[in-house]
Amino acid sequence: MAVEFDLHADPGEVPAADRAAWAAVDVELLGRLAEHVLRRLHVHPDAELSVAVVGEEEMARLHVEWMDLPGATDVLSFPMDELRPGTPEEPAEGTLGDIVLCPPVARRQAEAAGHSVADELCLLTTHGILHLLGHDHAEPDERRVMFALQRDLLTDFLGRPAPVETME
Repeated sequence: MAVEFDLHADPGEVPAADRAAWAAVDVELLGRLAEHVLRRLHVHPDAELSVAVVGEEEMARLHVEWMDLPGATDVLSFPMDELRPGTPEEPAEGTLGDIVLCPPVARRQAEAAGHSVADELCLLTTHGILHLLGHDHAEPDERRVMFALQRDLLTDFLGRPAPVETME
């Protein structure tokens, strides 16, 4: 799996209040998590995923531009080839797409949920990948399915119960 990260912040430019949130961005851990999720969902090993990590200002701009909603959000997903989970016999092939994470929003959500920022970023990465693969949570049944799969994938990867979902 090709998982590429692009951190849109210079450490010297990150506001003091956000430094701990940015420090929790462990691209090695999140890369291993993404590969785990994609393997479990039978996405072809040649599939490509891009993860951008941005500040609140950039996330707010993207949120308005693509969702027509104000303010920064935690994660956005931009599917490319509209892949769906494959099977062991026929893995899904193509370019998965991009997810965008916002550490300052993740920090607030982690504090509200009572878990670490690293756990929240793992949860958001998994959540974003599931959106790239066609999952949604607009309806109660969709939410039940998506969040159960999200918990299962995270529990398996972390080797302990998954962090509680947060919705800002």
